[in-house]
Amino acid sequence: MGEPRLVERPQADDAARRRAPAGAAALSGLLAAAAGIGVVELAAGALDAVPSLVLSVGDAVIDSVPGWLERAAIAALGTNDKPVLLASIALVAALLGAGTGLLARRRFVLGAAAFVLITALGVAAGLAAPDASAVLTVLAGAVGAAVGVGVLRVLLAAAAADAAASDDRPTTDRRHFLLLAAGAATVAVASGVGGWLLSGRERVDQLRAAIRLPVPVRPAGPVPAGADLEIPGLTPLFVPNEEFYRIDTALRVPTVDPAEWQLEIRGMVDNPFTITYDELMSMPHIEADITLSCVSNEVGGTLVGNARWQGVPLFRLLERAGVQQGATQLVGRSVDGFTAGFPTVTALDVTEAMVAVGMNGEPLPAEHGFPARLVVPGLYGYVSATKWLSAIELTDWDVDGYWIPRGWAKEGPIKTSTRIDVPGPGRTVTAGERPIAGVAWAPTRGIERVEVRIDDGPWQEAELAERLDVDCWRQWYLPWEATPGVHVIAARATDGLGELQTDERTPVAPDGASGYPVIEVVVEE
Repeated sequence: MGEPRLVERPQADDAARRRAPAGAAALSGLLAAAAGIGVVELAAGALDAVPSLVLSVGDAVIDSVPGWLERAAIAALGTNDKPVLLASIALVAALLGAGTGLLARRRFVLGAAAFVLITALGVAAGLAAPDASAVLTVLAGAVGAAVGVGVLRVLLAAAAADAAASDDRPTTDRRHFLLLAAGAATVAVASGVGGWLLSGRERVDQLRAAIRLPVPVRPAGPVPAGADLEIPGLTPLFVPNEEFYRIDTALRVPTVDPAEWQLEIRGMVDNPFTITYDELMSMPHIEADITLSCVSNEVGGTLVGNARWQGVPLFRLLERAGVQQGATQLVGRSVDGFTAGFPTVTALDVTEAMVAVGMNGEPLPAEHGFPARLVVPGLYGYVSATKWLSAIELTDWDVDGYWIPRGWAKEGPIKTSTRIDVPGPGRTVTAGERPIAGVAWAPTRGIERVEVRIDDGPWQEAELAERLDVDCWRQWYLPWEATPGVHVIAARATDGLGELQTDERTPVAPDGASGYPVIEVVVEE
């Protein structure tokens, strides 16, 4: 007989984890990541001082990507940019979770360390959020990491036990793993949904429902007959709130209680002051029909809308504050840290510029800035339309708003533009009399003429809807005897100052796209 040999046996758990199938290990890591994230999201929903780590990572991505990539994303995705970003973050988190599961299958301590490192990166992003508590944010991240690592250990052990089971009894061990996996998925979903429910959106809707807008001292005029042509497919004169375009940097709509909200007027003023929501509501209000446009709106694009806004004129607040000499810029600051700046003279001279609290006859929707936002006719939103407004700061011209260092122009006057709505681009229509119709806008200047060209024919003057206000777009239409074939239709507008929309085609950066909208239409017999 040979001499006995000492055989070092690995610990059962480590050996079992090494025997866990790769697929089960990847699933274990994915579910562990989901459970850990869900717990942190629950804490974020319950505690205002704890930010969502998912949204914080998204904010970090938005703040760090180059301007050209942001422009490309908005051009390609439009108002779907945020859902796509969040879906991408979820996909990356799932892949990282699966990767940590595979790493832990080989050596658990490495997988756990990777899990903690990834969580730490999320916490670092969360600490940059406004009003984040460092202690609570780190604590929430630590709890989330602990839950994730714990779930990973339990699931890997169960998966390994299933793999190691003898052929005559695999069902019991597999059922045990599947029950644990289902439990982890339940924790993840319940925590995530619970965090969303606790985030305050439903409460904001309840608060909005209880608000009654005051009667404005200067209401908008009645809508004249013929101001809305009501042609099928033509954008309505007033875009419903739920259909109004939304482009901003907020991945989650801020939830602000108007009872706790305050607006601070500060900076280069003689009499800085703070005003509450009730005080703002008790001031004299105005109404105005104003078309807003995003600077990222491509020629013929849909990132533009018209609404009836209600609020307090900006110049009234500035008169109370006393603007100092040299205060050439007004910077709006949002509760989420966004900033936008425009010339102070605009706020003083454009009487319809306002701190808005109402949109189309109801309190501002949460997505559009509740409880208060800035609305400034004639300026693209990136320099003026601060939502969820928290402060108005008077500065000199050297202070830059959020988008300026990202490649956009310091000043952003809206260009005279038009869009063809009917027929829709690429549509096929039958021959016969058909309307060509659309909208044209030049806020603060108004629209005096719209012309349409079909193929290589002459420019034909379109019929304009009745004028409502110079800040408001106008609908237009041209009767067309459509003949079979492929036709190219172009349009151009002339504003109230007699300036013709330029035919020079330019991209959206740095100060808005220009050029005539052109569509191709197929006409069949």
